[in-house]
Amino acid sequence: MITIAVALSIILLLVILYLLFRIQVLASIFKGSYRRDVGKSNKVNAILLLAFFIVMGGLFVWSFVAAKEDMILPLASAHGDELDSMFWLTMAVIGIVFVITHILLFVYSYKYQHQDGKRAYYYPHNNKIEIIWTVIPAVVMALLVFSGWKTWAKITSPAPAESVMVEVMGKQFNWMVRYPGNDNKLGLVKHTLINANNEFGIDYSDQNAQDDFMADPTAFRVPKGKPVLLKIRSRDVIHSVFLPHFRVKMDAVPGMPTTFWFIPTKTTAEMQTETGNPNFQYELACTEVCGRGHFAMKMIMVVEEPEDYDAWIAEQSKKTFVSQQAAPAAGEEQAVATNGAGSTEPAQ
Repeated sequence: MITIAVALSIILLLVILYLLFRIQVLASIFKGSYRRDVGKSNKVNAILLLAFFIVMGGLFVWSFVAAKEDMILPLASAHGDELDSMFWLTMAVIGIVFVITHILLFVYSYKYQHQDGKRAYYYPHNNKIEIIWTVIPAVVMALLVFSGWKTWAKITSPAPAESVMVEVMGKQFNWMVRYPGNDNKLGLVKHTLINANNEFGIDYSDQNAQDDFMADPTAFRVPKGKPVLLKIRSRDVIHSVFLPHFRVKMDAVPGMPTTFWFIPTKTTAEMQTETGNPNFQYELACTEVCGRGHFAMKMIMVVEEPEDYDAWIAEQSKKTFVSQQAAPAAGEEQAVATNGAGSTEPAQ
């Protein structure tokens, strides 16, 4: 506490000294006796400012060229080209404005440096200039917004009827994936049915739920070259489905299912060859801070050839939620039947 009091006292003293100095300067100005010699320091500072602009401008260009290939990840979806084009168009517009404004900022700082005997030109207002620098940015921004809206509307249009359907559900702190089985139709879900044995809340009385299944909890699969419809929902808080290589991002909102469809264009094996990384894996990440375990909310996505995917689906369809729910019950009945004569208690 004493240290804080001492520090505050020193700060207050410095403020008082500064105010006294300012009062003295103002008094000198009113008397007409105040004179400030600029000397050579102003010229030196102007030159240094221009040198800073040239050096840092060169480093900016170098860093942009050197990092250009790493600014965006390799593309692996059909609609990604349009999003990448929007990104580079926006970068071009912003970059041009950035360069022009900084050239004017530094050159004007050098050109209009202080000079003894030179007075600033008083230029209060110009309607023409006001209109130009208001209308041009407004038109450019409107065109960018309209272009983005058209692209987004196209990407989020209804999915094709033949789309492969996959449900992605987020919960603290992992992803769960449900497949619709051979009928490509997901069964109904109800939040009131969620429990330790039915984490999706599947309504097993629904006919479409009879062949639904969940496979590897650490990864999910989709076929290459076919439309994939992600049905997205959350069980607790807001999450966000992000597949960067596919330019896919959509929030998972509790009580409000969302969708996003895309067409994968490169299998995991093809991307491993392209990147030269044999350990490469597509990743599904959560990009909405959802709690203390948010950092661990990841999942691998495997893209494979359609025939491999179909074979995998056929194999996994034997392990439906319904069959997995029925298996423990059948086991219990068998245990009761073989527990011994006259006993109705399950075996221990």
